[in-house]
Amino acid sequence: MNLKKMILINTIITFLLCFLTHFAYTILSNNFSAIFFPVNESIWEHMKMLYTTILLAGIIEYFFLKKWHLNYHNLILSTLTASLISIPIYLAIFLPFYYNLGENMIITFIILFLTILLVNYIAYKIESLPIIPYEKVISIIFIIIVYVIMAILTFKAPHKEIFFDTEEEKYGISDYIIKK
Repeated sequence: MNLKKMILINTIITFLLCFLTHFAYTILSNNFSAIFFPVNESIWEHMKMLYTTILLAGIIEYFFLKKWHLNYHNLILSTLTASLISIPIYLAIFLPFYYNLGENMIITFIILFLTILLVNYIAYKIESLPIIPYEKVISIIFIIIVYVIMAILTFKAPHKEIFFDTEEEKYGISDYIIKK
């Protein structure tokens, strides 16, 4: 096993984890889980799902790397970077399809898989770099900051299209549109 094979394994694990994390809030249904998992069907909440899923896959990757005695560096930074850049990459590819063709699950899943594959390749490149000083501390601080922002955007979602759940007609966790 080498790091390049780990990219494919991590991509498959991350892709499959997306299906579990998509429904995690429905199962757990509490304010704490709302910070990490999608609380509605808005585009934003799916980006939160992608971010969390990549971080969870990074934890799984850590155990595989240890088990197979693979040489790597900067795992937390590479996972953080992958999770952060996955959002604009996915949106840049997904939104034109969504606005021009509407929602198509096959296209959505293909874009999701390709995004995960690309960001895992970028993560691999970061893991192949020499050790970056303070990488763990800086990465953990950024992960916490991102989740604070996600919590704010979940509980006080702006009234913008990307935060709107068209199925339940609400923003964030409980900001429903009042019909007249």
